[in-house]
This record gives sequence, structure tokens and C-alpha cells, in this order.
Amino acid sequence: MKNTLIILTILLLTCQAYCQKKRARDLGIPLDGKPGQLNAITDVKGIEVGHTTLISGEGKLVVAEGPIRTGVTAVLPRGKNYDPVFAGWYSLNGNGEMTGTTWVDESGFLEGPISITNTHSVGVVRDAVVEWQFKNKQFNPLTEEPDVFWALPVVAETYDGDLSDINGFHVKKEHVFSALDNAKPGSVPEGNVGGGTGMVCHGFKGGIGTSSREIQIDSTTYTLGVIVQANYGSRKSLTIAGVPVGKEITDRMIIWDPIKPEEDRGSIIVIVATDAPLLPHQLKRVAR
Repeated sequence: MKNTLIILTILLLTCQAYCQKKRARDLGIPLDGKPGQLNAITDVKGIEVGHTTLISGEGKLVVAEGPIRTGVTAVLPRGKNYDPVFAGWYSLNGNGEMTGTTWVDESGFLEGPISITNTHSVGVVRDAVVEWQFKNKQFNPLTEEPDVFWALPVVAETYDGDLSDINGFHVKKEHVFSALDNAKPGSVPEGNVGGGTGMVCHGFKGGIGTSSREIQIDSTTYTLGVIVQANYGSRKSLTIAGVPVGKEITDRMIIWDPIKPEEDRGSIIVIVATDAPLLPHQLKRVAR
């Protein structure tokens, strides 16, 4: 969707392992701050991330056949356990869709996974998450009767219709179940995976990215981690470590919008997690 920045912050608690592909710091790019062990959202204890990636076909678009470049990414704040966390969210200049935010505002809690997918798969992903939560008893057994279980999952989207057959509705509930069931701590696959499979960012291939920072407050160290689904920005606005590299890289331009190729548009979903002891209104400020 156009000009969308949606951020959701969640209060959590730190993680393990390491990522394999070369990342910005591996290439010598000087970035601020001290990253966690993984430089990923999973440096915040308890968080698990899972992807289902759908890639098939090539050539001219044929609706319901392909090419298919889409998927779903699931972020589980407490793994497979039911354990609500404080939460807040914020939309900056946004007209994208994000379900479950009214309950986050009203209760101050996130009570299940966060999922990210393409614009036209929000509904099926939301319904699948509810079914998965019910089947996996993602509710408080002391206060809720299974027969009257209800859930309002958080599902966000960006548009992948430039690279994928978005109107073929290729994301099915089984793909959502797979992302949730296979979610794990540790290193997080990035780039052309999950919900980010069909995304474009600054005229390059976009997708999923993650990072973390350790923050010292008095004598205590806290961790803040993020994961994004990036699908925005013109080439000229690309800045890395303060350097406007997009203005220098003018070859290999991908005209993914033939009507307005230079328009700075698009969407990014940002999920922020921390183990700092913050309340919902403070988490909303972090998001803002």
C-alpha cells in the first residue's frame, strides 16, 4: 500500500546462534550501536520467527497460475506458549491494513503471533492464525473455555503484485501453519523469504531484514530487536550509514512502476521487540 509505515512494539525478554549470509557489518559498513549476538530480533529472549516462501513460475503473468513470489512470515513473542506481552503500535502516514490493533489499544496486550504477508492474503492468514491458536491451545486454560475461545490476531501486509500473481491467492492456511509450526529462535533468514518474497525496496530486491542493539541504562543492559518487511522507496533516496548511495548507483535500474518510476512510495512493516520493562503507552512511544 502507498506510503505506509506501521510499527508494532512488544515487551519481551533475549536469544542464541548466528546468521550465515554476509550482512552489512560483514562487508565493513560502519553502523552505529552494539548489536546482540545474532544481530536479529531473536536476540530478545523467547522470540521465534518462521517463514513460508512460495516461488514458482516465470514469464508473463497468468492469474491463478503465476509467476508466484509470495509467502508469510510469523513472529511468535513467546514461542509456542500462551503468554501475553505488553504491546503498542503506531501508523505513520499509513493506509495499509493491520488487523488486531484495536484490541492492542484497548487491552495493552499482544496475545499471540504477529504475521506478515501480501496485501490480498491478510484475510486467509488471519483466519489460519485463529485456527492454529485454537488447535494449539493458545489461550489461558484457567480462565477460558475452549468452546468460547476467541482471538484477534495481528496480521500486517505490503503489496507484492509487481513481482507476484497477487490475485491468484496462492497463500493458503497450510502455508500459515507451516510458518508458525516451524518458527524457531536463533538466526533469522533474511531477504527473499516469507512475506518479503515479492517485495522491492529502493529499486532493488527487497524483503525481510532484522537487527538488534544492546542498550545500557544505568548498570543494566537491555536488548532491542527489529524485523522488517521492506517494500518502499525510490533509488535516489537510498542512504546507507549516512551516505546517499542511491544517487550514485544509477545503472541497473528496475522500472517496477512504469507510470511513476521515480515516485518515492511503498510500504514497510516494522516489528520492534525489547526486554526493557516498558508499559503499553511507553511501547507506543517507542513505535512512534
